[in-house]
Formats: sequence, C-alpha cells, structure tokens
Amino acid sequence: PGWDELYREFARRFAHQGFVVICPDLFARFGQGSPDDIASAARGEGGVSDDSVLGDCEAARDYLKALPYTNGKVGIIGSCSGGRHTFMVACRADGFDAAVELWGGRVVMGADDLSPAQPKAPIDMTDGLSAPLLGIFGNDDQSPSPEQVNQHEEALKAAGKNYEFHRYDGAGHGFWYYDRPAYRPEQAMDSWGKTLAFFGENLSEG
Repeated sequence: PGWDELYREFARRFAHQGFVVICPDLFARFGQGSPDDIASAARGEGGVSDDSVLGDCEAARDYLKALPYTNGKVGIIGSCSGGRHTFMVACRADGFDAAVELWGGRVVMGADDLSPAQPKAPIDMTDGLSAPLLGIFGNDDQSPSPEQVNQHEEALKAAGKNYEFHRYDGAGHGFWYYDRPAYRPEQAMDSWGKTLAFFGENLSEG
C-alpha cells in the first residue's frame, strides 16, 4: 500500500510503452517511514482526503499538459483506493482524456463509511464523469464485491457514460500485484493489454 516499489514499477512499465508518467505520492503529507507505516497513518486519520487527492492529480495533469514533448492528452489510473481516487477525480475534474479504475474499493459507500476526509461516495458523483472509463475487476474480490461493481455499472449506464468493464473469474483483490499471493498472471496480462490498448486509443494524437 501507499507509494511503494510496486507502483513505481507500474510507472516504469507505462514509460517503457512510450507514455510520459507521473506517479504522485498522495501520502506525502502523512510523514516519513515505510510505505506500509505511512499508509497506516493515513488510514488512522480517516484516509487521504478527496480534496487533497483532487488537488494533487490536477497539479500532475497541468504539469503534463505543459510539457513541450507531450500531446496535451492525459490519462489517470489507480488501483484499490487509487481506483476510487481515479473515478472520483475523473468525476470532479475536467481535462482528463481517459480513466482506468482497477478494482476501486469504496466507490460504493454507505452512510457509515463517509467521513470528513471522504464526505461523498464516488458513485454519487457519476453524473460528472467527463472521460471514457475502463474498469478492471476480479470476481473473487470483496472490496469492491461483484454486487458493488454491478451498482457501479448500473449508475454509469443510467448516466449514459462512456465506459467498459471487464471482470475476471479466479481473480480477487489486487491481481496485478506481482509480489503478492493475490497475483494472477493470466488475468493480469490480459487486463494489462486492455489497459494499454485503451490508453493508446484515447491518448494518441489525432
């Protein structure tokens, strides 16, 4: 969890495919230490605030757009809580051209899940989604559960949004995480391919 080597490796992989990448440390305000310790500190304070995440992602977007060697198109991707962040940001901010949500937990939230840091469920922001969305989910996951993914998809359909969801049997939470028991190579490679194709289609010039 947090800003760790796994996510930096994901950033390097996208860079290898020709993308200009920023992997922002959304946990930087919670002190120093190991990624696990910092993520734990963030959870103890109710999580990283949605407003903080939004500001960091908008700053990264603006920086990328200003670079002389980019085409001005920007995508956003995140997994787990980062999947939630991805969807939330794509609903609240303009200027993103593609969004990839990897098993975003807590997109669907009950009243008891809300907090000052996260005062509104992202599913209730669906009308604001301004970018094409790719969703990747494991059918053995419980955060989000298949039922929550169904709710998420129903909200997107009702709002007439441009999206595609792919759900994988035999995969649970975090099946891209190659350094953990949750890793499922076949499902991970297939969904990596779909992700790169989606970004290629939506972020290319022309």
